[in-house]
Amino acid sequence: MAENKYLTVTDLNYYITQKFKNDPYLHKVFLQGELSNFRYRRNSHQYFSLKDEKSKINVVMFRSYFDKVKFKPEEGMKVYVTGYVSVYGPQGSYQFYAENMEPAGLGALYEQLKQLQVKLAKEGLFNPEHKKKIPRFPDRIAVVTSASGAVIHDIMVTANRRFPHAEIDLFPAQVQGDTAAESLVRAMRQIAAEGDKYDVMIIGRGGGSLEDLWPFNEEVVVRQVYNMQMPVISSVGHETDTTLCDLVADARAATPTAAAEYATPNLMDELAGIHQLQSRLFSSMQTIIRQKRDRLNRIQNSIIMREPTRLYDQQIETVDRLKQRLQNSMQNKLDHSKQDYRLLNQRLFAVNPDKQINQMKQQRLFLAKRLSDNMQHYLKDKRNIFAQIVQQLDDYSPLKTLERGFVYTTDRDGKTISSVKQVNKNDSLNLHFKDGQVAAKVVEVKEEKNANEEK
Repeated sequence: MAENKYLTVTDLNYYITQKFKNDPYLHKVFLQGELSNFRYRRNSHQYFSLKDEKSKINVVMFRSYFDKVKFKPEEGMKVYVTGYVSVYGPQGSYQFYAENMEPAGLGALYEQLKQLQVKLAKEGLFNPEHKKKIPRFPDRIAVVTSASGAVIHDIMVTANRRFPHAEIDLFPAQVQGDTAAESLVRAMRQIAAEGDKYDVMIIGRGGGSLEDLWPFNEEVVVRQVYNMQMPVISSVGHETDTTLCDLVADARAATPTAAAEYATPNLMDELAGIHQLQSRLFSSMQTIIRQKRDRLNRIQNSIIMREPTRLYDQQIETVDRLKQRLQNSMQNKLDHSKQDYRLLNQRLFAVNPDKQINQMKQQRLFLAKRLSDNMQHYLKDKRNIFAQIVQQLDDYSPLKTLERGFVYTTDRDGKTISSVKQVNKNDSLNLHFKDGQVAAKVVEVKEEKNANEEK
């Protein structure tokens, strides 16, 4: 039971580790101090200490974070470090894990550099489409650097060794200090005033701190590099240093020697290339001549050249076949035309006017006979109807009535008297018999009521 109250070392270190992890104040720590025990390890994690006047703490910076550091840390340099505190369990020691590191006192410069870079990038000064192509064989090269530094010496030695034909003109300028930016711009404007005299320009200096390289980050210098009409090669600082001049230039070289190599071709390589091209050209010409000679021999030995008439045999046969096809086609067309003619002749005969006139005459005779017959029948019918009407009139005639002894009476004016009311006493009347008339005088008028009624 007594052994259960004792922790193992691992358990204790684990407990302390959890305490560090759960402490919110240790998740993001901002430290400043002096680098101690710093030994640069290439392609590896960095282990060093950070100290001030009274204390020291071990620091670990993993490679993924250290590769993002924009400067070269050195022993004794004051820096700003951001990271977190944790425990290294195997040794039971706490240490600082750095995630970001900046040189102390240069924070404002880095911030200014970052803001200017963002501004110029938005304007497109760093876009690849604005980059001009470096000429392969320059005649004159302008160099903007210090007259007393090693840069111009390295450039001239390299250029003369590689391509002695190129003429190098130095435009001296201050490359460090408060007036360096103005001096650099003045030198570049002198080059620009020469027009197209220079094929390429090199601007650069040796390595140094951020303050030393700051003139090459000035906006006026960067814009002047962008406005140069010839291609510009920038060689500022060492390979790890990057300035805005490097970003805006058409090409960037890590060293002055590399800048000279960018600007000039290697004469020996070019001559070797020319000799190689000459050999290839000579070989190609020989190959072409040999191919053309073989082709000429094949043509000369071909059966066409030995018997030229065979060249036309196939064409003659083709002409004969075409002639036969033409004759067949013409015969077919003639046969079709004859058949069409016969059909049209038959159709024309069918619509001959003489035939139509005869048909119309026959039709007229037929219609005339029918008209005569119809008129005879019509007259016969009318005569029968007339006879019937006459018989009816005769049947209804008053003369028939008179023949039976009836008499009708008229007055002096010839009006028929049908009632005693039309007659007065002493009126003169005419009595009409079937065979004549009798004049009479009314002696008496006697009206009888219901005379027509049956008794």
